[in-house]
Amino acid sequence: MDRRLLAVAALIAIIGIGLVGYNALKPGSPEAPEEPEVPEEPGEPQQPEPPPTPQEAVVSGIVLSEEGEPLPGVTVAVGSTQVETDAEGRFNVTVEPGSYVVQVSKPNYSQGIKTITVEAGDRVEAEFTLRLIETTGGEGKTIRVITRHGADIMLVAENLFLKSEFAKENNIVDLEWLPIADSLWVETIRRSGDVDVAWGGGPDLFDIILNEGLLAPLEGGGIEEVLDAIPDEIGGSETKRILDGKVYWVGAAISSFGFTINTELLDYYGLPEPTTWADLGSPVYAAYLPTTLVGTADATTSTSNTRIFQIILQIYGWEEGWNLLVRMGANARIFDQSGNVRDAVINREIAVGTTIDFYGYTAQWLNPEFCRYVFPADGTIVNADPIALLTTSQNRELAQGFIKWVISPEGQRVWLDGNINRMPINEAVFDTPEGQQRADLAEVYQKTKEALTIKFNSTEGASYYSSIRSFHRAVIVLPQIQLEKLWEDMNWALETGEITQEEFDELASRIGNPLEMEFTDPETGETQVFTKAYAQSINQRMATDVEYKQRMTDAWLAAALAHYEELSEELAGLTAG
Repeated sequence: MDRRLLAVAALIAIIGIGLVGYNALKPGSPEAPEEPEVPEEPGEPQQPEPPPTPQEAVVSGIVLSEEGEPLPGVTVAVGSTQVETDAEGRFNVTVEPGSYVVQVSKPNYSQGIKTITVEAGDRVEAEFTLRLIETTGGEGKTIRVITRHGADIMLVAENLFLKSEFAKENNIVDLEWLPIADSLWVETIRRSGDVDVAWGGGPDLFDIILNEGLLAPLEGGGIEEVLDAIPDEIGGSETKRILDGKVYWVGAAISSFGFTINTELLDYYGLPEPTTWADLGSPVYAAYLPTTLVGTADATTSTSNTRIFQIILQIYGWEEGWNLLVRMGANARIFDQSGNVRDAVINREIAVGTTIDFYGYTAQWLNPEFCRYVFPADGTIVNADPIALLTTSQNRELAQGFIKWVISPEGQRVWLDGNINRMPINEAVFDTPEGQQRADLAEVYQKTKEALTIKFNSTEGASYYSSIRSFHRAVIVLPQIQLEKLWEDMNWALETGEITQEEFDELASRIGNPLEMEFTDPETGETQVFTKAYAQSINQRMATDVEYKQRMTDAWLAAALAHYEELSEELAGLTAG
């Protein structure tokens, strides 16, 4: 039987089994007894949710207390629009399409904040839970932290810090987290005007906010002693950004970058375990398309995967590196968050996924029988994940005290949690009682320091950081259906003998070459290709001008689609002959 017919038959069978299983497992839905009619009390009638117009979107939601009770009178800010929650704790805001920070606040409660992106006609639901803040006498203090960390790290860090002597002595009763998309950090920090600390998101992001004049030096209050205990580099990578003898950011943890594999799924498909980045772009995975066995993330939504793509570009060079990234994308299911890549490996949705190390170690920790994190044999880097003091801090002494706590052995215990498993920046944490319980993590820490690392040029990486994120989205994420179809057809033609290995290799060497994707520069009207120099020349504007970024993305997308169509026509000509 034709391989594709077999694949279709298998897919139908899997879907059928899944539906049967779902119907068998899902709880029944008995009819609810009729409730007696209760006359409505007089008062303001509830306003129905406004339907979005074709050009607008609606952001709706509910704000609850820790006990799950609705909170009325909460101020909800969506961009520049403010409303208050009703008696049921609900809110509705009609907005134009775009990205927004949704911020909810009420006196004596913790604050809630989320980043959302809406398109025309969308209706997005957001739920917030606010904690009642209890002080221990006097006015309780709050430290505001903008972050790229997940809820797991935020929760553990908050629980540990608020129990610390520093927090108690200074009556710090709350850490207010602002988990904002990195593209909105500069805008959010400037608009808020009172954010104290930036934590997590990678060196490139912190160098951007440093260049915007938003970082203050770490000095005084005894922080120098803790900074001196941290080496200036680990595995060839800087752990501090030092300018004129002053430290502007310091790593709070270190990370390597590689991939997490599901050995059971690899065995099921009879695939060898990948050992290099190049393996992820291999035709062996294309043999199972449209079933995707590789996973990666959209560069515009994942700073850790952006770092992975920078590593590949520096190992393989600009043209060959992009060619590998495009083939990886053709093999892959692309997720909007790097944590979802890890979860897909655990859930057997994919066999291998590009991840930062602690996601891989968590998968390995939870599922040691079939999950494993792999250091790529063709090279990786050890990366410091920074924490920094912001110039907008309204209480720099307390904010810097929090930073000092984070990088001290006491605060480094956050990374030892079994659901986090990050590599600490301060090795002395392994001398604490908690550290003594994590001999496994101490062993991994040593392996991380000894991993095959490349001499990563962080200045070069930063010089095209914003440009490559949008280019990755334009040539891989947005046109992935066309890209995957082309890659699948090329591999099928080779397998069936319709083209030779030499013809396949020639097409494969061009599929992701950025110098073959000609586009019209929307500013100058000139024909361009995406060279490293071009990426560097527009990088600053790509980071700050949203309209310009969209116009460039549209131009690159059109060029990619035209390129894939041209290769498809060449393939058709070869198979016809």
